[in-house]
Amino acid sequence: QVQLVESGGRLVQAGGSLRLSCAASGPTLSNYRVGWFRQAPGKEREFVVTISRTGRTTYYADSVKGRFTISRDNAKNTVYLQMNNLKPEDAATYYCAATGLYTAAVDDGEYAYWGQGTQVTVSS
Repeated sequence: QVQLVESGGRLVQAGGSLRLSCAASGPTLSNYRVGWFRQAPGKEREFVVTISRTGRTTYYADSVKGRFTISRDNAKNTVYLQMNNLKPEDAATYYCAATGLYTAAVDDGEYAYWGQGTQVTVSS
């Protein structure tokens, strides 16, 4: 089974940028659709964005559309999340997840494989 490791989270000022990485080991990541989710303290985990196997199609939550960009490099078995114009409400632990589904999965229950998360803190 695929194993996922996120990195890149840190403290950043509001308006700043971060790039998160999700590196996979085991089966090639190109076999999976990948999504990013986030969970803030005291809140439920929420969908952020998902990308198809080839990277041709993406689907974003309205809250991040226009500010976040997902991409993938299947040769490096890695998916990236570029986050620009960060807001305090973006602060959360960010998780990447993989699924064998072909549809644009936005429900965390549709993802079988999860990383351990990386924390993003945004100061106002």
